[in-house]
Amino acid sequence: MPEPTYLAGAVAAAAAVTWTLRALPFAVLRPLRDSPAVRHLSSRLPAGVMVILLAYCLRGFLPADPHRTLAPLLALAVTVALHLWRRNVLLSVAAGTTVHVAVASALLAH
Repeated sequence: MPEPTYLAGAVAAAAAVTWTLRALPFAVLRPLRDSPAVRHLSSRLPAGVMVILLAYCLRGFLPADPHRTLAPLLALAVTVALHLWRRNVLLSVAAGTTVHVAVASALLAH
């Protein structure tokens, strides 16, 4: 078994590396917060990410197969409606995911 001082040193080194790796992005990005490019990206990126997620989620969409069509369409409708109503991305995505899983599971059970 290693010596207690060795173990304490290893834990201290791991803690220092972890803290540094978590704090480093904030320290590096602080000067960029006032950048016009970062402001532009922060206003446009959420919509782009949602479009990519939409394309990914609907990649297996087959309109001819009602069992594979109902869950994505209902989830999409719930997500869009909830987002337009509440303007809360986390709530919209969580509700859409829940609806998709529930409907897909119900259709698979039958």
